[in-house]
Amino acid sequence: MSLSQSLQQKLLQKLSPQQIQLMKLLQVPTANLEERIKEELEENPALEQGEEGQVDELTDDTKDEFESSSDDEVLDGSEDEYENIDITEYVNDGDDEVGDYRMKDDNYPEADDGKVIPIKNEASFYELLIDQLGMLDLDERRFKVAEQIVGSIDDDGYLRRELSSIVDDLAFRQNVMTDEAEVEEIIKLIQHFDPPGIGARNLQECLLIQLHRKTAEGIGVELAIKVLSKYFDEFTKKHYEKIQRGLDLTDEQIKEVINQIIKLNPRPGGNLGEVNKAQSYIIPDFFIINNAGKLELTLNSKNAPDLRISEGYRDMLKDYDKGAKKDKRQKEAVMFIKQKIDSAKWFIDMIKQRQATLYNTMHAIMKHQEEFFLTGDETEMNPMILKDIAEVTGQDISTVSRVANSKFVQTEFGTYRLKFFFSESLSTDSGEEVSTREVKKILSNMIEAEDKHKPLADETLTDMLNEKGYNIARRTVAKYREQLNIPVARLRKEL
Repeated sequence: MSLSQSLQQKLLQKLSPQQIQLMKLLQVPTANLEERIKEELEENPALEQGEEGQVDELTDDTKDEFESSSDDEVLDGSEDEYENIDITEYVNDGDDEVGDYRMKDDNYPEADDGKVIPIKNEASFYELLIDQLGMLDLDERRFKVAEQIVGSIDDDGYLRRELSSIVDDLAFRQNVMTDEAEVEEIIKLIQHFDPPGIGARNLQECLLIQLHRKTAEGIGVELAIKVLSKYFDEFTKKHYEKIQRGLDLTDEQIKEVINQIIKLNPRPGGNLGEVNKAQSYIIPDFFIINNAGKLELTLNSKNAPDLRISEGYRDMLKDYDKGAKKDKRQKEAVMFIKQKIDSAKWFIDMIKQRQATLYNTMHAIMKHQEEFFLTGDETEMNPMILKDIAEVTGQDISTVSRVANSKFVQTEFGTYRLKFFFSESLSTDSGEEVSTREVKKILSNMIEAEDKHKPLADETLTDMLNEKGYNIARRTVAKYREQLNIPVARLRKEL
């Protein structure tokens, strides 16, 4: 047995508490920032909030007065990057415009002009289910079991908690004895509640519950039940030919099955109650307006709260400093006050850095996609990846990703999630790089304009795109078509 020693060098990057706090704050959308600030105000009495829409500026004297001897660094290079930005110039304080805009998404209803229609419900999702629970003929013990089940249903309407866990919760917390069989029996009762699909354990069960309540509508529903019961995985992967062979279905029958299933709601609780208000109503983080051909970007005023250090804590610290000798208790009080003031100052700094990071990132996106923001035409969008914006702003790719994944911008053409503007590139015959989103839009327009009695096959669509100069393979066209939720040509055919 031999022992050996060796020297190794490892390069490790550790994030400071301030960097971690900034990363967390960047992920918080405007709709939830108020709640995050409220939490900080409750935890730190040295932090105060004034009038909304103003930004507290710590003077140099104030910064020196409350400077901590601990590591006070912020993100590398961030001080130089942000010190000359007066973010208050770019804050939109038009509160009247905030809160009535929703993300353009298939999960939300749209009017004929494509605008998303806001929905407001006064009762919470839980209250709506409890109201229906009162209509069941249950004794006191079984009602408690049912109440526990309803309380375990997630906001999207699914029951993901194990039966054994529900049984244990009832036994240990409410002293109610039951078993899995009885819990399952009561779940079946709850699954008859509205909206259809409530209380399902998975997507397959959710869709089947909805279909079973529509069996009176005809053979198409019955076929859809067979497909989801026996070929659920194949259906989710769009292996329609395998399903047709297995159940001996015609093209018209499989088309009817698809039509029945796409009408169902995969998130039966998704649009109900104030519990889901933050998900149902989109509060834009940015506003872009076209002022006579010049784009102007502003931040939502909720991103610029007036935060300041408590005057009371400043005065307490000054009073302690004026004292001569300090006993142990007084020293502990001074340390506590300094700690809270430092924490408040750090949080204010992080909020300001958040504002600047959001503005810089959105400004870079706006300049990169300027033609789209001027015209609203998706075919004018340029290819853009996270690295492009990171290079322009000097930020890390992960920072850009955090901003893009959780933020929304309101334009005159609608409200969009920032990640909507990111797409890969595709080369044309001339060597020009174009956005894949542009190609998808052209593909969608082609299919929309086709003769539905003779729909265009993927091969034909590929040839048409190639004629327009887009170098694209048939399998790529098929992939884009599936991403657009457009079925194959034979299922688009009208008799």
